[in-house]
Amino acid sequence: MKEKIVIAIGGNAIISEGQKGTAEEQYNNINKICPYIADLIQEGYRIILTHGNGPQVGNILLQSEAAKDKIPVLPIDICVAETQGQLGYMIKQSLENLLRKRGIKRDVTCVLSQVVVDDNDPAFNSPTKPIGPFYSKEDADEIAKTNNYIMVEDSGRGYRRVVPSPRPLDIIEQSAVKTLSNNGTIVITVGGGGIPVVENNGMLKGVEAVIDKDYASSLLANQIESDFLVILTGVPQVAINFGKPNQEFLSKISLEEAKKYYEEGQFPKGSMGPKIEAGIEYLVRGGKKVIITSLELLKDAIEGKAGTVIVK
Repeated sequence: MKEKIVIAIGGNAIISEGQKGTAEEQYNNINKICPYIADLIQEGYRIILTHGNGPQVGNILLQSEAAKDKIPVLPIDICVAETQGQLGYMIKQSLENLLRKRGIKRDVTCVLSQVVVDDNDPAFNSPTKPIGPFYSKEDADEIAKTNNYIMVEDSGRGYRRVVPSPRPLDIIEQSAVKTLSNNGTIVITVGGGGIPVVENNGMLKGVEAVIDKDYASSLLANQIESDFLVILTGVPQVAINFGKPNQEFLSKISLEEAKKYYEEGQFPKGSMGPKIEAGIEYLVRGGKKVIITSLELLKDAIEGKAGTVIVK
């Protein structure tokens, strides 16, 4: 078998902007993603898929709030667990069906994952992680007033609710994921960044937060000794001076160059920033290579023909 690769898929790839998030819409989007993953599996790569859950967990919270007079409101960690099961099932089924059509015999499994965070992480006092759908300024103000939510403008696309996003420290199920992957199983895990838990006296307890899936995927890639980390995004390559006359796409940069550009503020916090920082952290912790590219160019990027590659 070829290299072991952690591939991080964004939650917005499963519910596209402007969609309601019906099961049919999500399946259609997942079915568009799976052929690119299946191509790599067919070539013998060992794949570990992670995914975001921002739109999905936001919708579950909205449903919970809307029915609060009839059923108890669920805490965010339970909502994250729900999205792990929901999206894991949908991705697993779609990918398995495609592999069967191609005559490829590889097991696909989902591993529900808990991710340890620090209960003193300053993120709990400064919510920054967008979840749920986009709203107009007027609707966002009304939602914030009614539900006591914090709503912020997100990348020029509208207003969204934000919740705490502490940094991941450890992935409880890392050994299981590593064993499964080493045996050739395709693993779907760390959904939505993982279920956020804190550890006190050796015991785990869920907390109200959503972990960034890029940071969690980066940590997972180190812990299971992945050969490299792939972070999928909506653009083919990373660029500096984005949107300016001197915009420059980056094909291959060193870890030190990535650090320099990040410190210069080249990568906005609401879009490319977390992906670059997650890549930097993976390399600093001993990782070999990070690839950032679009889904459509995934195979070409792994073969060194596209995307942005960050190396030590």
